[in-house]
Amino acid sequence: MKEHQTSSDSMDEYISKYPTEVQEIMQTLRKVIHEAAPDAKEKMSYQMPTFELYGNLVHFAAYKNHIGFYPTPSGIEAFKEELSSYKGAKGSVQFPLNKPMPYDIISRIVTFRVAENAQKNEDKQKNKK
Repeated sequence: MKEHQTSSDSMDEYISKYPTEVQEIMQTLRKVIHEAAPDAKEKMSYQMPTFELYGNLVHFAAYKNHIGFYPTPSGIEAFKEELSSYKGAKGSVQFPLNKPMPYDIISRIVTFRVAENAQKNEDKQKNKK
């Protein structure tokens, strides 16, 4: 589905370019991320829906057969056992559209990334003093 991904100015615009069933998955994913990271802000980055909190938190994107989820290499490494049944790379994982989305794992990854980014921000603030 990457063919839909001409530049989008907002997450709503991005999501609206996909078939209804994919839109529903992305809207639920968006809700799960907001629940795990209520202070995160939405933006578009790398032409993908992105959440930021003390820097980029997670990205996601729709493709023909999967949703790509990008929680940075540390987010993948911390959950590598739970993600082992999915295709992935150093900083990404592919969730097939023909299988249930593992929203519980996604929520825990986002919570992990929130803590990680908050700690990095705290360390950065300490180093400025």
